[in-house]
Amino acid sequence: MDFAFIITIFLIGFIGSYISGMLGIGGSIIKYPMLLYIPPMFGLAAFTAHEVSGISAIQVFFATLGGMWAYRKGGYLNKPLIFYMGGAILIGSFIGGYGSKLMSEGGINLIYGILALVAAVMMFVPKKGIDDIPLDKVTFNKWLAAILALIVGVGAGIVGAAGAFLLVPIMLVVLKIPTRMTIASSLAITFISSIGATLGKISTGQIDYYPAFIMIIASLIASPLGAMAGKKMNTKILQVILAIIIFATAIKIWLDIL
Repeated sequence: MDFAFIITIFLIGFIGSYISGMLGIGGSIIKYPMLLYIPPMFGLAAFTAHEVSGISAIQVFFATLGGMWAYRKGGYLNKPLIFYMGGAILIGSFIGGYGSKLMSEGGINLIYGILALVAAVMMFVPKKGIDDIPLDKVTFNKWLAAILALIVGVGAGIVGAAGAFLLVPIMLVVLKIPTRMTIASSLAITFISSIGATLGKISTGQIDYYPAFIMIIASLIASPLGAMAGKKMNTKILQVILAIIIFATAIKIWLDIL
């Protein structure tokens, strides 16, 4: 692999992981289309949808680990929320990750498009007053959280995305979790989810390890930097950035599917 290819993959990983740490998502909603479309634009080797989803899965594991470490202090990690949603999404993501080998590339892209569209719609639902709740007074429906996480896990495991781009809107809109707690806890839940998705992809031989290694290095550098930036930003700005990113990606994927 030439130098241009290495730099391209590293920059894709760096940008996606910075956004991952800042917004509490695994970053695949950014990196999936970037890996799929950017290398061919520069005349570099093109990845298949299966290869992209495999690289995304293992990279998300390290991106969320770095972001979660940066948020470990300050009371932002909601342990019951992480336990219920993390356990459910781990089961779902392994099922989806293992079963994805049986799907066509068009099927993988279709699942990704549906997930992104649902997440985009949810991000534009008004979220009034959630950031006025003290962190130590936050409550939520545990079984609803677990069921939704299981469903997200299956779909996210298929595309190797870990599901955070759907978890964040669910936590904000359905479970009414404050923004910064959502971001921190989402990173921890997505880290757990990525274990299942990664094991599923590895066991079925869907990971191209060399570009995945480059993405991992970029993730470990960029994700904590993004988390530090996110701590300093206004929560409304964080919500708007996430909504724009999810909406733009959904449009791009659906234009290609249709």
